[in-house]
Amino acid sequence: MALEHALLVSLTERSGSGYELARRFGKSIGYFWSATHQQIYRVLKRMDEAGWVEVEEVVQDGRPDKKVYRVSESGREELARWIAEPSEPNEIRNELAVKIRAADSSSMTALLTEVARHRDLHLQRLDLYRMMEKQDFPAPDQLSGPALHQHLILRGGIRAAEGAADWCQEILDALSPERHSPA
Repeated sequence: MALEHALLVSLTERSGSGYELARRFGKSIGYFWSATHQQIYRVLKRMDEAGWVEVEEVVQDGRPDKKVYRVSESGREELARWIAEPSEPNEIRNELAVKIRAADSSSMTALLTEVARHRDLHLQRLDLYRMMEKQDFPAPDQLSGPALHQHLILRGGIRAAEGAADWCQEILDALSPERHSPA
């Protein structure tokens, strides 16, 4: 997936300026596809050049004018083409897994500290996702259309955070010094 496609998805939900897109990204798509402000602005320029977006200049009092982007018909066609294109499952790249594989008894304390930190970060993200689900999707069984799609993505995030936190706890339990000390 290219950032262009993530931006097209966001713009189909609501038109916006580059700044607004960057803010929205940080609260939704950014949880599974990150981009900096600079990347977003560069890609919006390419999307404009490709004809995938239409741009409206909006005059603002006391502030620089802003460009508001919306998906063009050509952009909708590109999004439909991309959706129909097969995609491969993501390869797992996990630095923590490599550290676990490399650890020996001299590095075990540092490793366990790092695994606990990861677990806690996953649990924090899980709490955030659950709060978002409760707030944004109070009746998930009544959802349809884009709201259902958004909820399903959030559920994927919840399951991934649960799995990651559980895996970290499994590592801590298996490698804990108490488990390996002589009785």
